[in-house]
Amino acid sequence: MLRQRIQDDMKAALKAADKRRLGAIRLVFAAIRQREVDERIEELDDLKVLEVIDKQVKQGYASAKQYAEAGRQELADQETYEIGVCQEYLPAALTAEEVAALIDQAITNLGATSMQDMSKVMGWIKSQAQGRVDMGAVSTGVKERLAG
Repeated sequence: MLRQRIQDDMKAALKAADKRRLGAIRLVFAAIRQREVDERIEELDDLKVLEVIDKQVKQGYASAKQYAEAGRQELADQETYEIGVCQEYLPAALTAEEVAALIDQAITNLGATSMQDMSKVMGWIKSQAQGRVDMGAVSTGVKERLAG
């Protein structure tokens, strides 16, 4: 499981005395534990762990941008490093062609014909591609397909 892999990597970073990497992994693991506590779940499954990591990456990009705009490059660099560590746990990103094919498949499988079916299509795609694609871009593609 992904959660176990993160724990193992945390232990390895601790043994290697890699403080920077250890700190980044601890942040990810803390976010996972927080979600488990919030939802009163003993252990998140891989899909939910991917959701947590994906959220961490998005927050990291926003923070890095704000730090860079404020002239705090050292903090922006740290955020960028943490994003890189988080991305090690995410599956490979889908190409634009794969995203288009996934949208087509979702619309076909669900028999979606109008914007009223948008939430069903997005839910199906999210379950198939969590962590591998920017859902905002997918949403735009689904809207274009269902509107036209």
